[in-house]
Amino acid sequence: MKLVYPWLRELVNVPDGPDDVAVTLGLRGFEVASVERGTQPVIDFDITANRPDCLSVVGLAREAAAAYGLPLQLPDRTMPPAGQPQTLDIAIEAPDSCPRYCAQVFEVRSTAGSPAWLQQRLEAAGVRSISAIVDVTNYVMLEMGQPTHAFDYAKLAGRALRIRGARAGETIRTLDGVDRALEPGMLVIADGDRAQAIAGVMGGALSEIGPATRLMVLESACFKPASVRRTSKRLGLKTEASARFERGADVNAAPLAIARAAALLQQIGAAQPLGPTIDKYPAPRQPLTLTLRASRIERVLGAPVADASVPSILEPLGFTVTPLAHRGSMAENRQSRTEWQVAVPSFRVDVLREIDLIEEIARHDGYVGLPATFPELTTPQPPADARTLRDRLFRQVLTACGLSEAMTFAFIETAAAAPFAADGVVAVANPLSEKYAVLRPSLLPGLIDAAAHNRRREHHDVRLFETGTRFVQSGEARAVAAVWCGAGASSHWSGPARPADFYDVKGVVEALAQSLGVELEYQPAKVPYLVEGRSAEVSSGPRVGVVGQILPSIVAARGFPPGEELWAFELDVDAIAGRQPPAELRAESLPRYPSVVRDLSILVDSTLPAAAVRGTIRTEAPSLLARVVEFDRYRGKEVPEGRVSLSLRLTFRSPERTLTDAEVDAAMDRILAALVTAHDAVRR
Repeated sequence: MKLVYPWLRELVNVPDGPDDVAVTLGLRGFEVASVERGTQPVIDFDITANRPDCLSVVGLAREAAAAYGLPLQLPDRTMPPAGQPQTLDIAIEAPDSCPRYCAQVFEVRSTAGSPAWLQQRLEAAGVRSISAIVDVTNYVMLEMGQPTHAFDYAKLAGRALRIRGARAGETIRTLDGVDRALEPGMLVIADGDRAQAIAGVMGGALSEIGPATRLMVLESACFKPASVRRTSKRLGLKTEASARFERGADVNAAPLAIARAAALLQQIGAAQPLGPTIDKYPAPRQPLTLTLRASRIERVLGAPVADASVPSILEPLGFTVTPLAHRGSMAENRQSRTEWQVAVPSFRVDVLREIDLIEEIARHDGYVGLPATFPELTTPQPPADARTLRDRLFRQVLTACGLSEAMTFAFIETAAAAPFAADGVVAVANPLSEKYAVLRPSLLPGLIDAAAHNRRREHHDVRLFETGTRFVQSGEARAVAAVWCGAGASSHWSGPARPADFYDVKGVVEALAQSLGVELEYQPAKVPYLVEGRSAEVSSGPRVGVVGQILPSIVAARGFPPGEELWAFELDVDAIAGRQPPAELRAESLPRYPSVVRDLSILVDSTLPAAAVRGTIRTEAPSLLARVVEFDRYRGKEVPEGRVSLSLRLTFRSPERTLTDAEVDAAMDRILAALVTAHDAVRR
């Protein structure tokens, strides 16, 4: 918001120059972008979305008046004497989107340029001068923050204005000369035949004021912010008017803006009102009243605020403060009055609760004067969400495994999503561009692009992971995924570097499973985006994810150098969590008796997963078996074609006594017999 300094001084006689005014308002929460010096000094403020009242000279002048303790002189809003009324029928057919609509008919006396002082002020504020009528509407918008629009009365079919929803197939040519297709749900201002303006956004070219205009209708209304925001976004049309209506307009400003415009039009000899202002306000709103407590102010700010200071801070900002009878003892009543009833002005759409009033007191009493204290805690902090703790654990484990966290967009392009969307994609209704056309069905597309971005910048070893939400037709699901390219192990004096492979990525998956106490199994899988024979389905009862090499065609399409291998995994977090055993803390003493270790080498089918062998052993072994782990896999000389030598180390232990060789031999015989029966194993 560009605040022209002389314009401000017309409303508040501030003693300081523009630089000092900028500092004063900056200390009260307003961010100053720049100060332009010259014959018309301008202070450029960055106004936050919650303060639409300050997108105006009057709003910022009110803040300055409160800061300096000076009176605010509002601009002249006296309606000039009106001439003979003209027929104009107004109907609000969409009261939910337009709670109030005002209009005034004027006799146009001049459509020439506006006076030099008005043009100079508009140009200093960054607005181009067009004609006397248009300049006045822009002037009122900048001064009061309330947009207005003028129609050529003669071009309104039926001498009527209808505030209604757009009809299917309806179009309008806006003032910028563009033909725009309207959609049902958009709010328009129409005459008896067609739409003449897009409500809160831009007027139509068919009813534009021109040199031949003799009568005009000036409108000023209040539109629902969500309606204007939605229409502006769908049409891709952002205007000064929509920027104000989207944030929330003052429902009581509509008739005042017409009165101010009428006073200016008469002052410059451009137009004269005819008849009274038509004010359609079917459901008048009552002012919002809030109760403000001194005890609450002190508790939130960490310091007491004098009772007398509360009205002196709030009333200059437009609030009406009424003391309430104190409900304490008579002695307390004599000491201080601790509650107030505060009526919120209609232009402060951001003040809805008591805490908002306390923020106003803190802001104008000075943030810098507040003591640094911790707030009083009256209730214990709620326990952390289990999903948050689980994501935190995943980050710790994956970081410890040498991976770096990435954060990618949930919106991706259709081509990137296609290989991962077996059940179809979820399209975005209003994408910013084709790059963000669909919601990601998997975390892997974003990670692949992130890895490709790093590889193109000569980062050879890339290890990235992400936890987040993926989207399918049936709903949303949490997932954890990672990609790995480059070295699996760095060069070392003990051996050369080697490229990453399936077992590196599988090891990371095992680390995640171990952190949750979940047993995982792996089966060969055919996954559309993974290389067959170099990928596996991960299960823990139900399927929980996949691990393997991304297809070369996919990584090449995403910008990877030719010949690069990219390994990845993706796990369904919710499915894994469902297999997690109940958390319990249990302490066990160290083993008192020695363990017995036996190695077993067997020949089995080369396609048989080691997990199947391990499962058979655990099923058939006695309770004395404490641990089983594979330590070698060999194919080559003396091993028949289609077979593989698998070596396992079995650890036996009893918590009650030392085991005998006979007991261990019996257990080994039992295990070997089960392996022969289940897998046609042959002991080596």
